[in-house]
Amino acid sequence: MRALRILLVIVVVLGGIFVAVDRVAVYFAESEVEGRVQVTGATIGSTDVSIKGFPFLTQVAGGRLDEVDVEITGIETDANGRRIRISRMNAALHEVKLADGYSSATAARATGTAVISYEDLTEVASDGVAVEYGGNGKVKVTGTVDILGNPLSRSVLSTVTLVDGHTIKVHADKVPGEGISGLEGLVREKTDFEREVGGLPSGLKLRRIQPTADGLEISVTGTDVQLAG
Repeated sequence: MRALRILLVIVVVLGGIFVAVDRVAVYFAESEVEGRVQVTGATIGSTDVSIKGFPFLTQVAGGRLDEVDVEITGIETDANGRRIRISRMNAALHEVKLADGYSSATAARATGTAVISYEDLTEVASDGVAVEYGGNGKVKVTGTVDILGNPLSRSVLSTVTLVDGHTIKVHADKVPGEGISGLEGLVREKTDFEREVGGLPSGLKLRRIQPTADGLEISVTGTDVQLAG
């Protein structure tokens, strides 16, 4: 009986040591991956990586992680000759295959959300145009047009849609002065625009876009998503 108790104590102690070692290994692995995350054709500000599942060490031994949650902030890339910034992107990556240590990691599938702030959207709109939240899933676009030498400022409520899964389209629902010859076209030249969104990890695609008070919220999904390397 005494021997059994001793054995149980040993098992508990060893189990505790294994858990501690496993968690320490996760911490160092997360730090290593954070430093290796790359996005082709873009620069990134910072990354935060959380490796899920237990035990971690047996996952590493098999060369595959069950789930890795990634948050990337400050993704910057070109959009039609203009620099576009994705404020942040969160993604849950499943069945992440490791190769060459932590230098390469590819997820079988992924889902997530990317957010573009209205300040950043304003930066890639037409010159002199400001974009903000308009309420009820719309954006408010304000621009100034020149009418016979006189500046005329107009604000419109616009619908935001995705085109071909990679381009944001902003289109005014109604333009003040519709029906006045030439005025609608001048206003729309300022307020309506399309911008391609790049800068996402390879394999991720834009699926749905929704204006919110915090910015344009974009749902992303993908397969064979490259996290690093």
